[in-house]
Amino acid sequence: MYTRKRAVGHLDADCFYVSAERVRDPFLKGKPVGVLGNQGACVIAKSYEMKAAGVKTGEPIWDAVQKCPDGIYVKRDFRWYETLSRSMLEVMRRLSGHVEYYSIDEFFFVAEPGPGQSFQDLAVAMRQTILEELDLPVTVGIARSRTLAKLISDSAKPFGAKAVLEKEHEEHLLARLPVTEISGVAKRRAKRLLPWGIASCLDLAKADRGLVRKLLTATGEALWWELNGEPTGEIHSARPRHKALSRGGSLGESTADPHRLYAWLVRNLERLIEELRYHRVMPGKLTLWVGYRDGIPGEGQTRLAVPTDRFDLLLEALRPCLRRAWRPKHPANRMHLIAEDLTDRDTAQGGLFSPHDPRAEALADVKQRINERIGRFAVRSGATLPLKSIYDDGANGYDICDVRGKICF
Repeated sequence: MYTRKRAVGHLDADCFYVSAERVRDPFLKGKPVGVLGNQGACVIAKSYEMKAAGVKTGEPIWDAVQKCPDGIYVKRDFRWYETLSRSMLEVMRRLSGHVEYYSIDEFFFVAEPGPGQSFQDLAVAMRQTILEELDLPVTVGIARSRTLAKLISDSAKPFGAKAVLEKEHEEHLLARLPVTEISGVAKRRAKRLLPWGIASCLDLAKADRGLVRKLLTATGEALWWELNGEPTGEIHSARPRHKALSRGGSLGESTADPHRLYAWLVRNLERLIEELRYHRVMPGKLTLWVGYRDGIPGEGQTRLAVPTDRFDLLLEALRPCLRRAWRPKHPANRMHLIAEDLTDRDTAQGGLFSPHDPRAEALADVKQRINERIGRFAVRSGATLPLKSIYDDGANGYDICDVRGKICF
């Protein structure tokens, strides 16, 4: 019998983007709904009704319409999703003293039932409170560790509330789940385990710990402990310091035009600088990654002589990276710009030949103030003019990475 007074909980919103759209437009309830991303080109989220029609996440809109012609397709709106996400976080913090803002629609928490309340009662109460206050359906799982809590909530969807704390009940659940259901165990790792007779979550939990470490390194060993009900990590009530910052994603329409690719680099750099200045850090290393339609990526890296967040200096450093990452005549469809080796802006030491340009620094400050007051991209580089259609669509002005404070993505 489980005798501890605390456990770990996982709350996950059901079809969150669709549910968020239904909050502000109840007409959508009960209907097949798809939320579009990638400049409206693909389905990034779908309702259970649309899933039943065979539509898959990431599917091009033209294929989705063929499978579900009666579906209702709406553009993403991450500002609205963030509003509801933070409302969920506020409710969660009322119900638990320790809540981890894991992602825009997922939360881990310390589960501590009140007087006369069981863990199962707590799970149901959390689910009902979110529904009654925010009109959002969620699923709650409570267990002895975070990995178990997430597996339980995933298996209880949709709109479930389940506390599993007895080992016998845990094993019954784990026996039914393939190892790929565990966050961090994808197909490649599953193939590594299969020759050893490890196919289910229960197989992994009962395997020799040393073997698991050998096959899946220390990360796999941590999962082994978690599956056996021993937590290996804390609930982070505040996000740990960033080790890297990045901006980028889909380019929407694939392009082999070097001017358009350069425009995307500048757009992503301006967005990255906004984030660097918000966190008051400066990078010492930059990586530019470009994905191509044929699946063969290009990459360029550079180390900065002196950490900086100045647009002109970072762009100068990135031009050679773009030349190395560019594959002429091959259509590019994704780009990521990553800043690493982050240094506190207030304590960064300039080098002997560190360029100091009061005019450039004043311009950066003015640009930041205008964009903060009027809106992102109110002032932007003229090099981004080839992307006029991207800037004209307000849905492209705010992405999931702009939702700050969460642990994941």
